[in-house]
Amino acid sequence: MPTALITGATAGIGAAFARRLAADGFTLVLVARDDKRLAEVAEQLRLRYGAAAETLVADLATDEGLAKVEARIRDGVDLLVNNAGFGHPGAFMQTPVEDELRMLKVHCEAVLRLTLAALPGMKSRGRGGVINVASVAAFFTRGTYSASKAWVVNFSESAAAEVGHPRVKIMALCPGFVRTEFHERAEMDVSDIPGFLWLKADDVVKEAMRDLALGRTVCVPDLRYKAVVAIGKFIPRGVVGRVSARIGR
Repeated sequence: MPTALITGATAGIGAAFARRLAADGFTLVLVARDDKRLAEVAEQLRLRYGAAAETLVADLATDEGLAKVEARIRDGVDLLVNNAGFGHPGAFMQTPVEDELRMLKVHCEAVLRLTLAALPGMKSRGRGGVINVASVAAFFTRGTYSASKAWVVNFSESAAAEVGHPRVKIMALCPGFVRTEFHERAEMDVSDIPGFLWLKADDVVKEAMRDLALGRTVCVPDLRYKAVVAIGKFIPRGVVGRVSARIGR
């Protein structure tokens, strides 16, 4: 059976990937910080899908946690889903620099290191995939979060171009607003976001897996958000920045 490693696997998009891949017959390696919750999710997947689910407790904001996950990836992973991430409730100038650096560690350094840990084995086996979860925010300007996700998109496209193997695929996944714990945990007020803009995590994962199979390097799930990204390219950056700064606070 192929093996998939998913970071941030206990909730939201990460948990949706775990369900989908368990149903598809993957052996799972679930990574998160909460050991109790990891064990519960793994047991649910075993009971519902009969999936083999290994748990790995690691904090990707630390070198120790990153090294632990890198070592497991080098043991052999067919699909890597870099999903771990978080948001800040305040604006850039209101956020402590330590929190900003932690975000960059998880959103950028972890994606870089784990992807690089996975690619040599995938190339030698002649198959594999990496899905780096970014955001529609990558195409707009909204503090360190959008900047870090823009890095993820650029890195994924660059790595896909350089990997040099048609069966080793790298893709950035850029969803919009998704019904998960993300905004609640970040203490963000999203009451002003229209209902029609919210996506379901399972639908996001379904589209992501389809686009990865098609060899696409960037996936923006749902026609609504494809339109948002396309229209955003024609709006002056200064206007986009002022509008996006007011959304979701």
